[in-house]
Amino acid sequence: MASTYDVVIVGGGIAGLSLASALAGKCTAALVEAEQQLAYHTSSRSARQLIPSYGPPVVQELTVRTLELIAADDAGQPRPVLSPRNFLLIGDDETVRAEASGEMRLISHDQALGLCPALKPDSFSAAGLDTGSFGCDAPVLLERHRARAEAAGVDIITGARVHSAQRLGSGWEIGAGQEGFSAGVLVNAAGAWADELAVLSGVEKIGLQPYRRTAAIVGVDHPLPDGSPMVAAADDSFYFRREGGDVLISPSEHVASPAEDARPRPGDVERLISRLNMLTTLGIGPVRTAWTGLRTEAADGVPVVGFDAEARGFYWLAGQGGYGFQTSSGIAELAAAQILAGPEGGSGQGAGTGPVSRTADALAATRWSIRR
Repeated sequence: MASTYDVVIVGGGIAGLSLASALAGKCTAALVEAEQQLAYHTSSRSARQLIPSYGPPVVQELTVRTLELIAADDAGQPRPVLSPRNFLLIGDDETVRAEASGEMRLISHDQALGLCPALKPDSFSAAGLDTGSFGCDAPVLLERHRARAEAAGVDIITGARVHSAQRLGSGWEIGAGQEGFSAGVLVNAAGAWADELAVLSGVEKIGLQPYRRTAAIVGVDHPLPDGSPMVAAADDSFYFRREGGDVLISPSEHVASPAEDARPRPGDVERLISRLNMLTTLGIGPVRTAWTGLRTEAADGVPVVGFDAEARGFYWLAGQGGYGFQTSSGIAELAAAQILAGPEGGSGQGAGTGPVSRTADALAATRWSIRR
């Protein structure tokens, strides 16, 4: 016999877990994850940096709200999620000016070298600095959401891949692994598999595309000092930051991929090491570990969040496009308000006059919703 809930969330990454946490105690909910462990795919392969100046205006607004919510939650916690870490953008003058937005300000060449002396002076000519950027302890945030959700009665089931989902009567019947579920609302937080889940559920897919993004932790001859900023190329060709005595690097590739358990391709990390050894004095040596995640995007690069226009009770929480952690709490806050209000009041504007409804109003003009 199927277990009955108000909401079933499919996907145990940062999107699904943060929504489960936001809904906890406000309705009955279950979260089902195909893998044996939560946050197995992209959410375990994050750069762990929240950057208010990164992404389109919708994402920047959600990042600011996410930082507010996490900072408030950090108060009094033994291990905070957030730690200050500036974000330094480098490149030629035209590209830096084009990419600098939000809370980022232009700084001089000498100021940039002072912040990151490992950069060779001739490796860039212009720079921008975001001092509102923070490092994110992703495992702590994920565990905090999981613990809060379970403490409030949310059932979390792993190793349960969805194999059937259909609209019956006033709700959804879902088969996942050996389990059966009934719910009024089915939330699609399946990441790179979100379009596949839609098709399985008899819902029109919306054209989400996963893209590869590789990163590695490497040993260096000259470690970056405490307080060093994360450094990124304005042309989006690399980034690096301190990781203890090592350095995390990424070629920032944006290569289309099927939904899969992605792995680094031969040469991607090695080519970046060669380039960074020309641009910096880090002296990059051995690769400690490397991984590849999938950043899933809609065509316009804006997160896809809201009730489907045609499939009643089917809620999209997908297409975060690499902004998952930095928008997670803001999106979860708004999504929870929409789900609790129901499809008829799903804009979130029934949630009062606080940050949720203000965010919803601002996002309405940017088509931050399901497109048809």
